[in-house]
Amino acid sequence: MWNFLAETSQQVTGADMTSSIVMMLVLVGVFYFLLIRPENKRKKEAEKMRSSMKTGDKVTTIGGITGTVVSVKDEKFVLETGADQVRIEFAKWALSTNETATEAAQAAAKKAQEEKAKAKALKKAKKNNEE
Repeated sequence: MWNFLAETSQQVTGADMTSSIVMMLVLVGVFYFLLIRPENKRKKEAEKMRSSMKTGDKVTTIGGITGTVVSVKDEKFVLETGADQVRIEFAKWALSTNETATEAAQAAAKKAQEEKAKAKALKKAKKNNEE
């Protein structure tokens, strides 16, 4: 039995080694595109959101506290919650969502979509007039 294992281990060819290396490279590529790259993209978007925060934005923290940003410092921001005007200081990394920025982005996307639809309708109308 041991002789059989020794003989088969010596019969490994260069093609087998190459296919193993190729499979490892494919596996690394899959991990990169499915796990690492999307996570880095999310981190960059979150950092951009935190750095673009300004006074007057309506935000939610990772703890679920919602309110309006009163002041922004280097690594901290002050949040005013509700009608009782309680002010709490948070670290910037505690920011979960910025509703003001999200609403502005949605409005811009909607406006762009409407402009695209108008341009398409004008193009179609011109085409119909030429016929």
